[in-house]
Amino acid sequence: MAEQIRGIVVMGVSGCGKSSVGAAIAALYQGRLIEGDAFHPAANIAKMGAGVPLTDEDRHGWLCRLSEEVASVIAAGERPVLTCSALRKSYRDLLRQGEPRLGFVFLDLDRDLAAERVATRPGHFMPASLIESQYQTLEPPYQEPLTLAVDASLPVEALAEQAVQWWQETDGTDPA
Repeated sequence: MAEQIRGIVVMGVSGCGKSSVGAAIAALYQGRLIEGDAFHPAANIAKMGAGVPLTDEDRHGWLCRLSEEVASVIAAGERPVLTCSALRKSYRDLLRQGEPRLGFVFLDLDRDLAAERVATRPGHFMPASLIESQYQTLEPPYQEPLTLAVDASLPVEALAEQAVQWWQETDGTDPA
């Protein structure tokens, strides 16, 4: 049997659909949604809002806090579904500190479609001008364990169903 996944991180660049897919996974698999953006400190949000990319130093405390939140949800007996860009392997490794058996659902999306989605997204602090910096930072997790890469241009429901099926295969739990 494959190694059991204890929680999911829905990851990818801005505009790939992390929040929508994460919410759909949580609903389908009775998980607890953790919206990673809600944990950004005000300084990070201000920086991104001004069109300035975050540095590894900017992200470090945020990622550690998210790792703690995931561990807390697991300790409470719930299934965490975290939405987080997790662009670099080192970021994913920080998230794994709280739970080594995190699964990562990588929403793989073309640059042009990501830019189009972000440009038309109302009320979000991340401007389309930062899309290129996200792709420069991105280290796709194709060869990492406990990772599922999916085509983020597919409908949210299809992506969530695919992720839940993959998660179920690793934990042997019936969601009903």
